[in-house]
Amino acid sequence: MSGKSIRTERIIDRKTGNAVIVPLDHGISIGPVNGIIDMKTTVNAVSDGGATAVLMQKGIIPYGHRTGGHDVGLILHLSASTNIGSTSDSKVLVATVEEAIKVGADAVSIHVNLGAESEPQMLSDLGKVSRSCSEWGMPLLVMAYARGPTVKNQFDPATVAHCARVATELGADLIKVSYTGDVDSFRDVVKGALAPVLIAGGPQMNSDADILNMVHDSMEAGGKGVSIGRNIFQHKDPRAMTEAISGIVMNGMSVKEATKLLK
Repeated sequence: MSGKSIRTERIIDRKTGNAVIVPLDHGISIGPVNGIIDMKTTVNAVSDGGATAVLMQKGIIPYGHRTGGHDVGLILHLSASTNIGSTSDSKVLVATVEEAIKVGADAVSIHVNLGAESEPQMLSDLGKVSRSCSEWGMPLLVMAYARGPTVKNQFDPATVAHCARVATELGADLIKVSYTGDVDSFRDVVKGALAPVLIAGGPQMNSDADILNMVHDSMEAGGKGVSIGRNIFQHKDPRAMTEAISGIVMNGMSVKEATKLLK
Protein backbone atom coordinates (compact mmCIF):
# COMPACT_ATOMS: atom_id res chain seq x y z
CA MET A 1 0.00 0.00 0.00
CA SER A 2 1.46 3.36 -1.02
CA GLY A 3 1.98 6.38 1.20
CA LYS A 4 -0.59 8.26 -0.87
CA SER A 5 -3.18 5.55 -0.30
CA ILE A 6 -2.56 5.47 3.45
CA ARG A 7 -2.77 9.25 3.79
CA THR A 8 -5.80 9.52 1.51
CA GLU A 9 -7.75 7.28 3.87
CA ARG A 10 -7.30 9.96 6.54
CA ILE A 11 -9.13 12.65 4.55
CA ILE A 12 -11.99 10.61 3.06
CA ASP A 13 -14.66 8.29 4.37
CA ARG A 14 -13.23 4.78 4.06
CA LYS A 15 -16.59 3.11 3.45
CA THR A 16 -17.75 5.33 0.60
CA GLY A 17 -14.56 6.95 -0.65
CA ASN A 18 -16.35 10.30 -0.37
CA ALA A 19 -15.14 13.43 1.39
CA VAL A 20 -16.51 16.40 3.30
CA ILE A 21 -13.64 18.87 3.46
CA VAL A 22 -14.01 22.22 5.22
CA PRO A 23 -11.52 24.86 4.02
CA LEU A 24 -10.56 27.33 6.75
CA ASP A 25 -7.87 29.22 4.84
CA HIS A 26 -10.00 32.29 4.09
CA GLY A 27 -8.19 34.50 6.61
CA ILE A 28 -5.39 35.14 4.18
CA SER A 29 -7.67 36.08 1.29
CA ILE A 30 -10.52 37.96 2.99
CA GLY A 31 -9.32 38.47 6.56
CA PRO A 32 -10.52 37.30 9.99
CA VAL A 33 -14.21 36.99 9.19
CA ASN A 34 -16.81 35.42 11.44
CA GLY A 35 -16.34 31.67 11.76
CA ILE A 36 -12.56 31.59 11.52
CA ILE A 37 -11.65 33.66 14.56
CA ASP A 38 -12.20 31.05 17.27
CA MET A 39 -10.59 28.26 15.30
CA LYS A 40 -10.80 25.63 18.02
CA THR A 41 -14.55 25.99 18.29
CA THR A 42 -15.02 25.84 14.52
CA VAL A 43 -12.77 22.82 13.99
CA ASN A 44 -14.44 20.93 16.80
CA ALA A 45 -17.89 21.80 15.43
CA VAL A 46 -17.21 20.58 11.90
CA SER A 47 -15.39 17.46 13.06
CA ASP A 48 -18.31 16.63 15.36
CA GLY A 49 -20.60 17.14 12.38
CA GLY A 50 -18.77 14.55 10.30
CA ALA A 51 -16.17 16.45 8.29
CA THR A 52 -13.46 14.14 6.98
CA ALA A 53 -10.83 16.89 6.79
CA VAL A 54 -10.14 20.57 7.39
CA LEU A 55 -7.87 22.68 5.22
CA MET A 56 -5.61 25.44 6.57
CA GLN A 57 -2.60 27.62 5.95
CA LYS A 58 0.47 26.57 7.93
CA GLY A 59 0.40 29.37 10.50
CA ILE A 60 -3.14 28.60 11.63
CA ILE A 61 -2.64 24.91 12.40
CA PRO A 62 -1.44 25.46 16.00
CA TYR A 63 -4.54 27.53 16.74
CA GLY A 64 -7.17 25.03 15.78
CA HIS A 65 -6.34 21.57 14.56
CA ARG A 66 -7.03 18.44 16.60
CA THR A 67 -7.83 20.17 19.87
CA GLY A 68 -10.42 17.69 21.09
CA GLY A 69 -13.44 15.67 20.11
CA HIS A 70 -13.41 13.60 16.94
CA ASP A 71 -10.23 13.30 14.93
CA VAL A 72 -10.25 14.95 11.51
CA GLY A 73 -7.84 14.90 8.60
CA LEU A 74 -5.54 17.86 7.95
CA ILE A 75 -4.81 19.36 4.54
CA LEU A 76 -2.10 22.02 4.29
CA HIS A 77 -2.84 24.66 1.66
CA LEU A 78 0.28 25.63 -0.25
CA SER A 79 -0.80 28.73 -2.18
CA ALA A 80 -2.25 32.13 -1.38
CA SER A 81 -3.28 35.62 -2.45
CA THR A 82 -5.24 38.46 -0.83
CA ASN A 83 -8.15 40.54 -2.06
CA ILE A 84 -6.53 43.78 -0.92
CA GLY A 85 -4.81 44.52 -4.21
CA SER A 86 -5.57 43.80 -7.87
CA THR A 87 -3.80 40.44 -8.10
CA SER A 88 -6.18 38.21 -6.13
CA ASP A 89 -6.44 35.75 -9.04
CA SER A 90 -2.68 35.20 -8.97
CA LYS A 91 -1.88 32.50 -6.44
CA VAL A 92 1.71 32.08 -5.29
CA LEU A 93 3.34 29.24 -3.38
CA VAL A 94 3.74 29.96 0.34
CA ALA A 95 4.48 26.46 1.66
CA THR A 96 6.00 23.17 0.53
CA VAL A 97 5.21 19.47 0.64
CA GLU A 98 8.14 19.03 2.99
CA GLU A 99 6.59 21.52 5.42
CA ALA A 100 3.33 19.55 5.21
CA ILE A 101 5.16 16.40 6.27
CA LYS A 102 6.78 18.23 9.19
CA VAL A 103 3.47 19.54 10.55
CA GLY A 104 1.80 16.15 10.22
CA ALA A 105 -0.56 16.99 7.36
CA ASP A 106 -2.40 14.17 5.63
CA ALA A 107 -2.56 15.94 2.25
CA VAL A 108 -1.74 19.21 0.52
CA SER A 109 -3.76 21.50 -1.72
CA ILE A 110 -2.99 24.15 -4.30
CA HIS A 111 -5.23 26.70 -6.02
CA VAL A 112 -4.91 27.41 -9.76
CA ASN A 113 -6.91 30.04 -11.66
CA LEU A 114 -7.01 29.24 -15.36
CA GLY A 115 -7.44 32.38 -17.43
CA ALA A 116 -5.56 34.63 -15.01
CA GLU A 117 -2.63 36.58 -16.40
CA SER A 118 -0.30 34.53 -14.20
CA GLU A 119 -1.73 31.18 -15.37
CA PRO A 120 1.65 29.98 -16.76
CA GLN A 121 3.35 30.42 -13.39
CA MET A 122 0.50 28.74 -11.52
CA LEU A 123 0.63 25.76 -13.88
CA SER A 124 4.38 25.56 -13.40
CA ASP A 125 3.94 25.65 -9.63
CA LEU A 126 1.31 22.91 -9.82
CA GLY A 127 3.69 20.75 -11.81
CA LYS A 128 6.43 21.20 -9.20
CA VAL A 129 4.09 20.47 -6.29
CA SER A 130 2.72 17.39 -8.06
CA ARG A 131 6.24 16.08 -8.53
CA SER A 132 7.03 16.57 -4.85
CA CYS A 133 3.79 14.84 -3.89
CA SER A 134 4.76 11.82 -5.96
CA GLU A 135 8.21 11.73 -4.38
CA TRP A 136 6.86 11.92 -0.81
CA GLY A 137 3.63 9.93 -1.19
CA MET A 138 1.47 12.94 -0.35
CA PRO A 139 -2.11 13.23 -1.70
CA LEU A 140 -2.75 16.34 -3.78
CA LEU A 141 -6.02 18.29 -3.89
CA VAL A 142 -6.14 20.79 -6.75
CA MET A 143 -8.62 23.67 -6.67
CA ALA A 144 -9.07 24.54 -10.33
CA TYR A 145 -11.17 27.53 -11.37
CA ALA A 146 -11.61 29.72 -14.45
CA ARG A 147 -10.93 33.28 -13.36
CA GLY A 148 -9.38 36.13 -15.25
CA PRO A 149 -9.93 38.91 -17.79
CA THR A 150 -10.92 36.57 -20.64
CA VAL A 151 -13.29 34.36 -18.65
CA LYS A 152 -16.90 35.20 -19.49
CA ASN A 153 -18.61 32.56 -17.35
CA GLN A 154 -16.65 30.59 -14.75
CA PHE A 155 -19.57 28.15 -14.37
CA ASP A 156 -19.78 27.26 -18.06
CA PRO A 157 -19.80 23.43 -18.17
CA ALA A 158 -17.16 23.11 -20.87
CA THR A 159 -14.92 25.53 -19.00
CA VAL A 160 -15.36 23.75 -15.67
CA ALA A 161 -14.69 20.42 -17.40
CA HIS A 162 -11.50 21.86 -18.86
CA CYS A 163 -10.39 23.07 -15.42
CA ALA A 164 -11.01 19.64 -13.92
CA ARG A 165 -9.11 17.88 -16.67
CA VAL A 166 -6.12 20.20 -16.31
CA ALA A 167 -5.92 19.23 -12.64
CA THR A 168 -5.91 15.52 -13.50
CA GLU A 169 -3.41 15.96 -16.32
CA LEU A 170 -0.96 17.52 -13.86
CA GLY A 171 -1.34 14.91 -11.13
CA ALA A 172 -4.29 15.75 -8.88
CA ASP A 173 -5.56 12.98 -6.63
CA LEU A 174 -8.68 15.01 -5.78
CA ILE A 175 -10.14 17.93 -7.72
CA LYS A 176 -12.22 20.84 -6.47
CA VAL A 177 -14.25 22.77 -9.04
CA SER A 178 -17.33 24.96 -9.22
CA TYR A 179 -20.69 23.26 -9.64
CA THR A 180 -22.10 23.84 -13.12
CA GLY A 181 -25.71 24.21 -12.02
CA ASP A 182 -27.36 20.97 -13.13
CA VAL A 183 -26.86 17.22 -12.89
CA ASP A 184 -26.39 16.47 -16.58
CA SER A 185 -23.67 19.04 -17.26
CA PHE A 186 -21.83 18.20 -14.06
CA ARG A 187 -21.93 14.51 -14.94
CA ASP A 188 -19.90 15.40 -18.03
CA VAL A 189 -17.39 17.23 -15.83
CA VAL A 190 -16.98 14.17 -13.64
CA LYS A 191 -16.59 11.82 -16.61
CA GLY A 192 -13.98 14.01 -18.26
CA ALA A 193 -12.01 14.59 -15.07
CA LEU A 194 -11.27 10.89 -14.39
CA ALA A 195 -9.91 11.73 -10.92
CA PRO A 196 -12.46 12.18 -8.06
CA VAL A 197 -14.28 15.51 -8.17
CA LEU A 198 -15.48 17.63 -5.24
CA ILE A 199 -17.62 20.75 -5.51
CA ALA A 200 -16.80 24.15 -4.08
CA GLY A 201 -19.34 26.02 -1.99
CA GLY A 202 -18.53 29.52 -3.19
CA PRO A 203 -19.88 32.65 -1.46
CA GLN A 204 -22.58 32.30 1.17
CA MET A 205 -25.78 31.09 -0.50
CA ASN A 206 -29.28 32.43 0.07
CA SER A 207 -30.68 29.43 1.91
CA ASP A 208 -29.82 26.08 3.45
CA ALA A 209 -31.97 24.42 0.79
CA ASP A 210 -29.82 25.93 -1.99
CA ILE A 211 -26.68 24.45 -0.46
CA LEU A 212 -28.15 21.02 0.21
CA ASN A 213 -29.74 20.76 -3.24
CA MET A 214 -26.41 21.61 -4.86
CA VAL A 215 -24.62 18.96 -2.79
CA HIS A 216 -27.30 16.35 -3.54
CA ASP A 217 -27.28 17.03 -7.28
CA SER A 218 -23.49 16.91 -7.49
CA MET A 219 -23.53 13.47 -5.86
CA GLU A 220 -26.23 12.33 -8.30
CA ALA A 221 -23.86 13.37 -11.09
CA GLY A 222 -21.06 11.18 -9.74
CA GLY A 223 -19.21 13.65 -7.54
CA LYS A 224 -17.24 12.34 -4.59
CA GLY A 225 -18.12 15.02 -2.06
CA VAL A 226 -17.57 18.64 -1.20
CA SER A 227 -14.98 21.18 -0.18
CA ILE A 228 -17.20 23.86 1.33
CA GLY A 229 -15.98 26.68 3.58
CA ARG A 230 -18.12 29.77 4.14
CA ASN A 231 -21.45 28.01 3.76
CA ILE A 232 -20.40 25.82 6.67
CA PHE A 233 -18.19 27.86 9.00
CA GLN A 234 -20.35 31.00 8.69
CA HIS A 235 -23.59 29.09 9.17
CA LYS A 236 -25.49 29.79 12.40
CA ASP A 237 -24.85 26.15 13.38
CA PRO A 238 -21.68 24.85 11.66
CA ARG A 239 -21.94 21.44 13.30
CA ALA A 240 -25.50 20.90 12.11
CA MET A 241 -24.74 22.10 8.58
CA THR A 242 -21.73 19.79 8.39
CA GLU A 243 -23.92 16.93 9.63
CA ALA A 244 -26.57 17.67 7.01
CA ILE A 245 -24.05 17.80 4.18
CA SER A 246 -22.33 14.66 5.48
CA GLY A 247 -25.69 12.91 5.57
CA ILE A 248 -26.07 13.46 1.83
CA VAL A 249 -22.45 12.73 0.93
CA MET A 250 -21.86 9.72 3.17
CA ASN A 251 -25.30 8.22 3.68
CA GLY A 252 -27.20 9.14 0.55
CA MET A 253 -29.80 11.18 2.41
CA SER A 254 -32.40 13.13 0.50
CA VAL A 255 -32.45 16.90 0.85
CA LYS A 256 -35.61 16.59 2.92
CA GLU A 257 -33.93 14.16 5.33
CA ALA A 258 -30.79 16.29 5.59
CA THR A 259 -32.83 19.43 6.23
CA LYS A 260 -34.35 17.85 9.32
CA LEU A 261 -30.86 17.75 10.87
CA LEU A 262 -30.80 21.56 10.79
CA LYS A 263 -33.92 21.95 12.94
